[in-house]
Amino acid sequence: MVYDRGMLEEKTVLVTGSAGFIGSHLCERLLKEYSGIRIVGIDDLNDYYDVSLKEYRNEKLLKYPNYIFLKGDIADKKFLEEIFLKYDFDLAVNLAAQAGVRYSLENPDVYISTNLLGFFNLLEMIRNHPVEHFLYASSSSVYGGNTKVPFSTEDKTDHPVSLYAATKKADELMAYTYTHLFGMKTTGLRFFTVYGPAGRPDMAYFSFTQKLLKGDKIRIFNYGNCQRDFTYIDDIVEGIVRIMEKGPKEDYNLYNIGNSHPEDLMEFVDTLADSLMRYDLLPKDFDVKEHMELVGMQAGDVPVTYADTSALEEDYGFHPDTSLKDGLDRFSQWYKEYYG
Repeated sequence: MVYDRGMLEEKTVLVTGSAGFIGSHLCERLLKEYSGIRIVGIDDLNDYYDVSLKEYRNEKLLKYPNYIFLKGDIADKKFLEEIFLKYDFDLAVNLAAQAGVRYSLENPDVYISTNLLGFFNLLEMIRNHPVEHFLYASSSSVYGGNTKVPFSTEDKTDHPVSLYAATKKADELMAYTYTHLFGMKTTGLRFFTVYGPAGRPDMAYFSFTQKLLKGDKIRIFNYGNCQRDFTYIDDIVEGIVRIMEKGPKEDYNLYNIGNSHPEDLMEFVDTLADSLMRYDLLPKDFDVKEHMELVGMQAGDVPVTYADTSALEEDYGFHPDTSLKDGLDRFSQWYKEYYG
């Protein structure tokens, strides 16, 4: 296989979750770089977090004449049928999902609706209206409480510790079945703790920032004994684009996209605070330790995430490498510009 920009130029691409964090960044990259590409974006703009942030992302995309936005829910099969009848998609990327491990403890119904029923609906649409390649977001959460690190796509993932993780594992299984039965080409992408500008306010780096700027305490789970493989948004998008551009290696594929460099949670907080001070969002003498509250592990969380990305590097020549400092600096700069 070789890279071929023609895989994307002049193509019609469906992106679900197009006003979401990853979806909007992906759409903007594709619209900027590929001549003649047409993107049909779907998003229900739900209020899981601040809708104005989703509208901000979407408004940036609407400036491109070859971006078509359709508001709707992928759990609505009739809505999807009308779209697939109207547009002849070459590729489809599913980034629509109800995210969040902790939220799934309180609102399980929406995870079943979007992550299972919505995903099934997309598989059915693609079964009846074939595309060249179907890519979809999975998650590092499928590895559950695995103690073997780094996490490899060859590892067993039979013990999810949250409903969110269970729905993502179920998506992978459904994709495998449809690939086997109907000759589809599918690629699942297990993302590891994505962060960056215009991200999700429920993620630690974002919520910590908002609390620290208010002078509130931040809760550090498992008493700080956690490690996360933070992956900068541009690295996530680069991985997706390379796979889209080169095409699938096999009919059914799974890849990790992570930085392969887990950071201690306490060091992460220090790096974030330093960045916020550097951009004058916090005073230079700010003592972040005074604003920490160490608590036990929250149900559904895992102590360590750590990606083995050797398959991604071997098949697509890419390994995420944005440092946490650089990534958080770009986030802090955006935060200052967006919130003033």
